[in-house]
Amino acid sequence: MPATKKKIVTKKKIVRATKAPKVKQANVKAKTLPSKAPIQRKKGYTKAELDYFKGIILEKRKEILEELESLKSSMMDVTTGEYVTENSTYSLHMEQGTDAMEREKTFLFASREGKFLNYLDDALKRIEKGDYGYCQDCGKLIEKERLEAVPHAQLCVQCKLKRGK
Repeated sequence: MPATKKKIVTKKKIVRATKAPKVKQANVKAKTLPSKAPIQRKKGYTKAELDYFKGIILEKRKEILEELESLKSSMMDVTTGEYVTENSTYSLHMEQGTDAMEREKTFLFASREGKFLNYLDDALKRIEKGDYGYCQDCGKLIEKERLEAVPHAQLCVQCKLKRGK
């Protein structure tokens, strides 16, 4: 629908105006949409520090792999290589329930450890790419103490707390 025009009378001349003046679209978008500020990174960790963090990650990874192997051996029958079932004829109904619950807990632990292993592998990839130690939200360098405690951390403490709220 075309914009309606009305006459505005002043002392000296008649001016024709539209109800809503047109504004360039590019200016509107630039002002109304928040632009993401470019991430400014400070100088990162030195090669020696990255090697230190890599050592922590590799040690934790080794522990996780040992734990997964232990969980796997507790779930598997060593003679057949199949998962242990409750097919024993002497087992009572309550014992079968307990066995099933223990097996489910073991699977949950294994799943959790596998997820943690993926986080550690991602951290190793970030070290190789040169992205390790930077917050993925604000781009600032993550504190060394945080990386020592949580070597797979991707966020600084401030951004992690913001996400938690």
